Amino acid sequence: MPVYNLKINGQSQTVEADQDTPLLWVLRDHLDMVGTKFGCGIGQCGACTIHLDGSATRSCLLKVSMVENMEITTIEGISEDASHPVQQAWKEIDVPQCGYCQAGQIMSATAFLNENSNPNKSEIRDAMNGNICRCASYNRIERAVELAASKMS
Repeated sequence: MPVYNLKINGQSQTVEADQDTPLLWVLRDHLDMVGTKFGCGIGQCGACTIHLDGSATRSCLLKVSMVENMEITTIEGISEDASHPVQQAWKEIDVPQCGYCQAGQIMSATAFLNENSNPNKSEIRDAMNGNICRCASYNRIERAVELAASKMS
């Protein structure tokens, strides 16, 4: 089986996996990084969102063979102590209900705010549109993204 050298959350990781194994399963099953969730498996729900070279990307769609020499950031790598402004805003607004989608929501919001530090409501809705929340806490998510933007500027 091939061996891959990955850079995840600033650390070098070596994994042995079939070349077609989705990055999601490498993270969860090989590296025990279970913050990234499985939702739909077809890139439609956003639960598996990670950052690949800073861009929000669905890890269920990426083969491990495609991501060598790229910077991978998971929810575990956003901050060691949950001090990132997006994570703080999520707590202050009390966004999660069941919480299952929240890692993906936070990853999408973080990548978005890194590109647009002063978004309006429409831009926030467009940016977060690809993340599905089964509990429908979309209004709180939007408020948290607004609050995080104010904290980051």
